[in-house]
Amino acid sequence: MTYYYKLGKIPHKRHTQFRQPDGSLYHEELMGIHGFSGVQSLLYHLHPPTQVEKIWLHGKVDLPYAEDGLLHPRHFRTAKVETQGDAIASRIPLMANSDLSIAIARPTAPMFYWYRFAHGDEVIFIHEGSGVLESQYGILRYRVGDYLVIPTGIMWRILPDEGVEQRMLVVEANGHIEPPERYLNRYGQFLEHSPYSERDIRPPDELVTHDEVGEFEVRVKARNRITSYLYRHHPLDVIGWDGHLWPFAFNIEDFEAITGRIHQPPPVHQTFNGPGFVICSFVPRMFDYHPLSIPAPYNHSNVDSDEVIYYVEGRFMSRKGIDRASITVHPNGLPHGPHPGMYEGSIGKEKTDELAVMIDTFRPLKLTKHAVDFEDKDYPYSWLS
Repeated sequence: MTYYYKLGKIPHKRHTQFRQPDGSLYHEELMGIHGFSGVQSLLYHLHPPTQVEKIWLHGKVDLPYAEDGLLHPRHFRTAKVETQGDAIASRIPLMANSDLSIAIARPTAPMFYWYRFAHGDEVIFIHEGSGVLESQYGILRYRVGDYLVIPTGIMWRILPDEGVEQRMLVVEANGHIEPPERYLNRYGQFLEHSPYSERDIRPPDELVTHDEVGEFEVRVKARNRITSYLYRHHPLDVIGWDGHLWPFAFNIEDFEAITGRIHQPPPVHQTFNGPGFVICSFVPRMFDYHPLSIPAPYNHSNVDSDEVIYYVEGRFMSRKGIDRASITVHPNGLPHGPHPGMYEGSIGKEKTDELAVMIDTFRPLKLTKHAVDFEDKDYPYSWLS
């Protein structure tokens, strides 16, 4: 993340002696990105984080891609996806390319193990539900509308609140997810014109240090497989940490929409930047205020990108026949725009209550067989009068 934070007890100087009550040293761990030149944090453990008792292959990860077919717009109705398993087991991958994968999940159970993705960051958008994201950095409570941003290498698990239904959109990146560079000054601080700031970002706010002995499983996804590691000491044994790299939550309701006299292009909705993609937030906002403005978006061609929109709440101003938890994909190479009647019908309207998450990728996405199971076959023809 872009600013400094700390929790728990840390020594006055880094890389110096920091002793436990029995006189032994705490075990310092540096977690950072881009070698030793990116953002980083220092964590202090009761036990070395390297003491593994047993290692085994949990399973291979092969996405069940669908056969390549005709190029056309897609609409997937995912509202009725089954609830099952924990936050990892319940993931249903829908599409992917070499930069990212996109999945949905409706977990019903807490994770009894911890999980780590070794090749990049993850963003979990909480459409429904509440609970706890637990990591070696502490406790981070989540709620409806949260983006949970988890940097690579962080060990975490999700513990849903009992009896509360959960629905999640998951983006797994092969690289790092950051605020757009144009929102930051040269020092990494959010600028005045940014649609959100440091005040809107929630780090872990409670550090719980464990010192239990037993059997504790950590699963690591890397190199197209998940490997399990068994530890004798509880892996969340951090007594304190500080730095700039940590998991955080940002709620979509804290995204302040940028509006103008005429229709603003999609980049004004950008929330995060990833390797080969962007994540945008469409939120309730006032419409354009030019006397001749047309609030609905104009027809446009995604020359360099595939456009994915996950519909959260409200009535989307340019679409008909879209449900809550629908997903549309408009591939590069084809123009798309508002459905018949929506363009002129938007004239004179003052505001929208739409809430949606958009992911634009700069490499073509490949669909999975799971996605095809949710497909609305008539969608490509829905622009006919």
